[in-house]
Amino acid sequence: MLTKQHMFIMGESFDLPERSVFRMPGVTSPNPNDPRVIRTRRLILDAFVDQLNKKDFYTITINDITQKATINRATFYAHFQDKYALLETLLSDAFLEYVIKRIDAEARLSEEIIQKLILSLCDYHDSSNQCVHKYNSVAPILEEHIKNQLQQFILQLITREANNTDQRTLELAATILSWSIYGVTFRWNVEGKKESPTDLAERAVPLIFNGVVLSLVSQIS
Repeated sequence: MLTKQHMFIMGESFDLPERSVFRMPGVTSPNPNDPRVIRTRRLILDAFVDQLNKKDFYTITINDITQKATINRATFYAHFQDKYALLETLLSDAFLEYVIKRIDAEARLSEEIIQKLILSLCDYHDSSNQCVHKYNSVAPILEEHIKNQLQQFILQLITREANNTDQRTLELAATILSWSIYGVTFRWNVEGKKESPTDLAERAVPLIFNGVVLSLVSQIS
């Protein structure tokens, strides 16, 4: 059963799904439904956000986090394997919230949906830049995981349109779409956001939609 924890990232309130806690040898795995466990995870995440706003991710130590959260190391490791797992929880769950906020899970893939995905990812990169000191240095750590999340979300959308199409073709289309959408927004972020997210979407959507989506539609027809 999933529980919820409340988290604030750059002034925005998110309900993040409680992930399964990490079981370290010799450490009893806490009950994720226990309010004390939820509170402890929140303390850890809040302490981590505080450190990310001040320091480069690579210089943050577990001791920095536990001191700020006023917990011991054993308690930290009962919840997270390491700081990389903590970073993934923080940013990948925030990414899901950005997508879920803008995209109807029952929607069908369209130019409008692709535009919303691009705008969502631009917002995600922008917020992460403000939340994480030197975000571009840690983004590659999360890239594969985020692209996989995006790919599964897009696959869900296009499967409704083409449920009789070969599954491998659908998966290929979802991969191309997810990597294209993530790639143009990541490059936009790295190169200094030289245009607005809306302008970027207006340029990118026709290329993406007319290429992959229409090709898929022609195969269905």
